Amino acid sequence: MAEVVLLGEPMVVFAADTIGKLEEVETFTRFLAGAEANVAIGLTRLEHCVCYVSKLGKDPFGHFIEKRLQAEGVHTQIAYDKDHLTGFYLKSKVIAADPEVCYFRKNSAASCYGPEDAEWIDLSETKLVHVTGIMPALSESCMQATIRLMERAREKGITVSFDPNLRPALWKDRETMVSRINELAKAADIVLPGVGEGEILTGSREPEQIAAFYQARGARVVAVKAGAKGVYVLSGQEGRFYPGFKVAHVVDTVGAGDAFATGFLSGYLENLSVAEMAERANALGAMQVCVAGDNDGLPTREKLAAFLAENRI
Repeated sequence: MAEVVLLGEPMVVFAADTIGKLEEVETFTRFLAGAEANVAIGLTRLEHCVCYVSKLGKDPFGHFIEKRLQAEGVHTQIAYDKDHLTGFYLKSKVIAADPEVCYFRKNSAASCYGPEDAEWIDLSETKLVHVTGIMPALSESCMQATIRLMERAREKGITVSFDPNLRPALWKDRETMVSRINELAKAADIVLPGVGEGEILTGSREPEQIAAFYQARGARVVAVKAGAKGVYVLSGQEGRFYPGFKVAHVVDTVGAGDAFATGFLSGYLENLSVAEMAERANALGAMQVCVAGDNDGLPTREKLAAFLAENRI
């Protein structure tokens, strides 16, 4: 079975074809999106065996998502819900800024996923379980499902990685978000916060302090993402900052964090050194921001090797 298992909400994104406010754009291009789906695709392109677990609406979007994942070589364990729809969102086109996004995901099929569903996930040959803070924000049943999956993984000695991926609009309030996200982080071996997320979750913008916060709560490895600047990684007693790669023209920053996670986690699975994991993670983040689709920049091994050979610092 799968080397890596991911639980999340895959979505359809309609990306604007022209620059402007979403209300004024007339044509869009459809893509597969979702943080965990991006990581699943990225790991598969790097030749890891991945299973993506979710619940989708029994509708055209749901079928599109599963077929798209399978076309990438991702194994799927999808439950279909005839009473709830698959989530989607709109994304604006920009020149050099974060795009405007508008979500249509409330009461989606994925939000109905529960802890009883998590009991059926096959972890028999799994080395890594990856979750984010998005799925738990959808509903209390999703929160409990995520907790149960993490518990099952830990019981079996499987490494758990966690990307906070904060979505304040999905939570009741900021206090609840901070409390629940930090609760989940305690059950993870690898934690992947961004500097901005770390400030919200820990009260500090200093990568060293953010990393120490999560290490003190049980994480073995903490990688604090600092965007184009690079990443600070704390593993055991050793903490170090690894610079990012220069990008001449940023097309779209959406998906960069997922690309980073793909690089870091693939490196972990391949027993690379911390420095090599950080370099690969930074490389994938840089490659992803050069394209419009949320996962179109995720490379094969050959493309990654070529990028590193040309851009290695």
